[in-house]
Amino acid sequence: MNYAQLIDLARQAREHAYAPYSRFQVGAALLTASGRIYTGCNIENVALSPSICAERTAIFKAVSEGERKFVAIAIVSQNGIPPCGTCRQVMMEFAPGIVLVIADLAGDYRVTTLDELFPSAFTPSQLPR
Repeated sequence: MNYAQLIDLARQAREHAYAPYSRFQVGAALLTASGRIYTGCNIENVALSPSICAERTAIFKAVSEGERKFVAIAIVSQNGIPPCGTCRQVMMEFAPGIVLVIADLAGDYRVTTLDELFPSAFTPSQLPR
């Protein structure tokens, strides 16, 4: 799977976003180590806190299907913004070594890692045993 294909699937997932309040649609496509791809979009709620981002939708779909190893995630938004803090924390829990492909609608993208994007993350290793 190349990045262009993953970006295209994220762009398609973005079309299903439910974003009547922010009008900011985001799509994600998550590649697992098994080769399966899970997509997600952001889904808003008028109360905001029950809303969920595209990245977490894709990750939770994969986890609910038994997947636990993740290779890369493409995230597509109008202007190519990186994931929010909550999504970064969820990625750190389930996919600490994941590659992020952050793309905009013009087709520009950048590739980074979660470690680069979230250098001082709270991780399970910091909890007392």
